[in-house]
Amino acid sequence: MGWNHAIWLYHESRMEVVASSTDQLFAELARFRGAWPKKGWSWDYRLNCVASSFHADLTQECEGALIVSFKDMFDQRTIERASDNIAELADAAGGIRSDQRIYVMRSTGRLMPYAMWWPWGDEITISLRVGLSGYVGDADFQRLQSEFNALS
Repeated sequence: MGWNHAIWLYHESRMEVVASSTDQLFAELARFRGAWPKKGWSWDYRLNCVASSFHADLTQECEGALIVSFKDMFDQRTIERASDNIAELADAAGGIRSDQRIYVMRSTGRLMPYAMWWPWGDEITISLRVGLSGYVGDADFQRLQSEFNALS
């Protein structure tokens, strides 16, 4: 074996496959799903996102799982600082009440995952909706459904 071949082999063994920003984002969503205390997810056709409802007794555990992946949070007072697509999402959902929040996963790609923390107002049940904003295509929605086992 000549030196050139040996250098090429060394170089090949050190190469790493770098996943696309979309693949990295879905990997983070998979980690979040694994950490989420509730295991059942459904598909919300109105907002094209997955949804999980839980008892308010799980609030602390659910928030703990949420903030690991979704680092930025907007509420009624701070929504004006959100990106345009997150502000539009809040408007499409009817605005944000004082007890509601939208969490956003940091992303450098075309997709920006969000999580809408939506208490029902009965002090018993809270829903979390996880979806995608940005430049989202049908294939992205299908992948989200599949990732969360929220197939219809």
